[in-house]
Amino acid sequence: MDSPPRIPNAALQPQSAATITFDDVWIGFEEGPILRGLTFSAKPGETLVLLGETGTGKTLALKIAAGLLSPDRGAVHALGQDLSGKSEQELLQFRRQIGFVFQEGALFDSLTVGENVAYRLIEDGAPEEVVTPSVQEVLRFVELEHTSDMLPSELSGGMRRRVSIARALITRPPIVLYDSPTAGLDPITSQTIITLILRLRDVYGVTALMATHRLQDGFALANFHFDPETRTVRRGAAADRAQQPITRFLVLRDGQIYFEGSPEEMLKSKDSYLQRFLI
Repeated sequence: MDSPPRIPNAALQPQSAATITFDDVWIGFEEGPILRGLTFSAKPGETLVLLGETGTGKTLALKIAAGLLSPDRGAVHALGQDLSGKSEQELLQFRRQIGFVFQEGALFDSLTVGENVAYRLIEDGAPEEVVTPSVQEVLRFVELEHTSDMLPSELSGGMRRRVSIARALITRPPIVLYDSPTAGLDPITSQTIITLILRLRDVYGVTALMATHRLQDGFALANFHFDPETRTVRRGAAADRAQQPITRFLVLRDGQIYFEGSPEEMLKSKDSYLQRFLI
């Protein structure tokens, strides 16, 4: 199995600095505010699992982190940059450092798998001698190199999701945002997706925000890791997990953080609202 795409060291941030910071972020629409003072920080290599019921603002938070939406109030810093007040051209440059796995994949139906994966490089004017090997590399990483000439309609739901991950990785980003990456997939395919996320995190220290309603995905990221030597996923002992990348849960409710803590702290909580996610 081939190794993940190489991420340039220059793209990685100092370990002492937060990779993503939300400071009192508000955003709303005609029906009123959705996010109401969202505040949190994610450090390099950390995984934040955003949990919450439908409409609590999980996807909105991801889009704001990617510079796709601007908050009505508050500040967002990512990769050492203040996103407020940036021009669209500046935001385009920033987004090249962010991988976004959209819910349901969001592939272009009229383009082949290879063209979907290459889209951002082609948009940037990369030469063919760069585009072709880069596409092959990330498709090998998700074990779909044989699908390059196929259309998305010819793939299963799980395969389309893996293509979406390949597309997100094409620029070798230090941050990847996942919007419900396993939603609607069967358990075996869901595990394949989680394994890909583990590999990217544990081999190259990619920082991740993952919006999901599947608590089991968060616990898998917290309790398992990818061993680059054996190329397998294994459960770590408690002592081992203390040395592994941190996974924290952020539970959103009414546009605010209702709970923030480790998986162990959430399991021990007797809070009736949190118990809904544990059932």
